[in-house]
Amino acid sequence: MKVIKSKYFLFLLLFFFGLMARASFILLPMDEAQQNHLKAYGITYWCLDKQYKASWLLNYRGGSFLLPDAPEIRKECQIRGVTSEVLSDGEANSILEEISSPSQNMETVVLEKAPKVAVYTPKGKQPWDDAVTLVLTYAEIPFTPIYDEEVLSDGLLLYDWLHLHHEDFTGQYGKFYGSNRNSPWYIEQKKDAEALAAKLGYAKVSEEKLAVAKKIRDFVIGGGFMFAMCSATDSFDIALSADGVDICEPMFDGDASEGNYQSKIDYSKTFAFKDYILERNPVVYEFSDIDMTTKRTNVPMEKDYFTLMDFSAKWDLIPSMLCQNHTMLVKGFMGQTTAFNSDLIKSNVLVMAENQINGEARYIHGQIGKGMFTYYGGHDPEDYQHRVGDAPTVLDLHPNSPGYRLILNNVLFPAARKKKQKT
Repeated sequence: MKVIKSKYFLFLLLFFFGLMARASFILLPMDEAQQNHLKAYGITYWCLDKQYKASWLLNYRGGSFLLPDAPEIRKECQIRGVTSEVLSDGEANSILEEISSPSQNMETVVLEKAPKVAVYTPKGKQPWDDAVTLVLTYAEIPFTPIYDEEVLSDGLLLYDWLHLHHEDFTGQYGKFYGSNRNSPWYIEQKKDAEALAAKLGYAKVSEEKLAVAKKIRDFVIGGGFMFAMCSATDSFDIALSADGVDICEPMFDGDASEGNYQSKIDYSKTFAFKDYILERNPVVYEFSDIDMTTKRTNVPMEKDYFTLMDFSAKWDLIPSMLCQNHTMLVKGFMGQTTAFNSDLIKSNVLVMAENQINGEARYIHGQIGKGMFTYYGGHDPEDYQHRVGDAPTVLDLHPNSPGYRLILNNVLFPAARKKKQKT
């Protein structure tokens, strides 16, 4: 009888320890062990959308994600080709204890809900692709395309996060006049833009685009997150600063620009930039001296890298989230707006990455009202000099792209539980 009881007790003991050792978490490592970094963000978003809890482990193995263990999550990782590691409660707690140590530059951020994502893009086909649309599609993160009609009718209130890319909010049609004014796509886009402006009750495209920019500004001030790349960055700020000032030449809006308009630019209305000089020549493919594209003669392609800043994960939570990566050195890439003149960035805007050879900012972040914005220079992180008409990047060839990871950091950023800032 005692032997039976002893065996029964041993069985219960083994069963108890078996339960304790049972996997309770899934770790998506984001260091070099991860075979598909980009789709790992999609898995995390998918979990949030399914009401699972998730944590972002800042600076732990490249900014890994900790998810609950569930058969459907394991299956989804397998289907999407995402590397995952199954952890017991004890293993997960050990990692969390390591991260919480004051001696470690790490932090755990709870992700609460999947943000609603909007991408500002016209409905017609563009002669270029959008890196954010490409990576959202590749990572299987859902988004809604919106454009001027939705923005002007307060449609942004439905979303948490907005992306702007190769856009021109100044009404100068991307400054393509010099190189593409006879191209069918340019003629068609100009015609469509004028028709849309008239439909919405505006005499000029520049006036309609300014109204859109101001709605986007209000979205951010009210608590929204805005992410912009390429020409959307400087053209957005320029449009806001030129409110009430005609900076467009006749080929853009049918009448002459305002005399001495440079002196009437109001830098207090911008998000990020100050003291810039506008490019008056309509055939020059540039908006102002904010952009560094033509000032990069000392940056050969083989040396074109930018460095992410190293922030304190426990004290500088926001920039730490936005800079999570498996490398601090990211391959550079060009665009209409490639990088930002550091001297023209406002003092309250944080530079998160720079090209040290040229002293240029590549990745900046700031707060406006209750919301936040991030500007990222360049057009496509895996196409060094993407030109009009070039084929879209195939992300199956770049599943571990550090440059694309920065985009996806911004997508997940609004999901983070809001903490009281320590600084």
